[in-house]
Amino acid sequence: MRSWWLVSWTLLAACAPATRVPEIQDAGQALAQARAQFRHGDFDRALVGFRRVQFELNPGQPEMAEARYFLAECAFQTGDLAGAALGFQKVAEEFPTSEFASLALLRNGDANVRLWRRPEVDPSPGHAALASYRELVARYPGTDAAARAQLHVRQLNARFAERDYKTGIFYLRRRAYDSAIIYFKSIIASYPDAPQVPGALLRLVDSYRAIGYPEELKETCAHLQRYYPRTEGLDRRCPADASAGTP
Repeated sequence: MRSWWLVSWTLLAACAPATRVPEIQDAGQALAQARAQFRHGDFDRALVGFRRVQFELNPGQPEMAEARYFLAECAFQTGDLAGAALGFQKVAEEFPTSEFASLALLRNGDANVRLWRRPEVDPSPGHAALASYRELVARYPGTDAAARAQLHVRQLNARFAERDYKTGIFYLRRRAYDSAIIYFKSIIASYPDAPQVPGALLRLVDSYRAIGYPEELKETCAHLQRYYPRTEGLDRRCPADASAGTP
C-alpha cells in the first residue's frame, strides 16, 4: 500500500507544471537597460531586450512606440535593412502621434537608400525612400526630421536625374532622338531643382536641332537664356537666331 502511494506521489510531482519565473519583473527597468545597451553599441543584446519588452507592454502604452522603433533601429545597425525598413514603416503607421513617428519615416527612407545599390537596374528602393521622405515633410513639417528629409529629397532627386541623364545621352549618341527627348524632358519636369537640368536643356537643344524642330528649339533656348544664362556652351548652341546655330 505504501509503495502504491509512493508511486502515485512521484507521478503527480512529475506531471505538475513547473513554477514560471517571470523573465522581466519591470518593463520600465528593462527598457532602460535596452536603451543603455543600444547607446553603447551592443545592438544584438539591445535587440533581444527591446523584443522582450514589447511582450511585457500593452499595445496602448506609450513606451510601446519606443520599443518598436528601437527594434527597427537595432535591425538597421545589424545589417537587416529590409527588416528595419518594414519595422520603421509599421511604427509610423501604428503610432502616428508618437514622437517616434517622424523619426521612423526618416529612418525608413534611410534604410531604403541603403538598399538602393543598383539604381540603373532596380529603382524601387529609391522610389520608396523618396516617398517616405516626402510623406515625412508633408505630415510633420517644421520638425528636425523633416528638415533632414528635405536634404535627402534633393540628394535623391539628383541621383534620379543623373540616372535619366545618362540614359538620355545613351539614346542621343545613337541618334534615337525621340527617346532621348523623353528622358531629358522627364528630368526637367520631375526634378526641376536637380543640377542636371541645364545640361538636359542643352541636350534638348541638340536633339531638336538634329531632327528639325525649330519652334521647340527656340523655346528651349529662350528658357535657357532666361533661367540659366551662365550655362557652359549656351552661346554656341543658342545664338541670337537659335534655329541657325551650329550643331
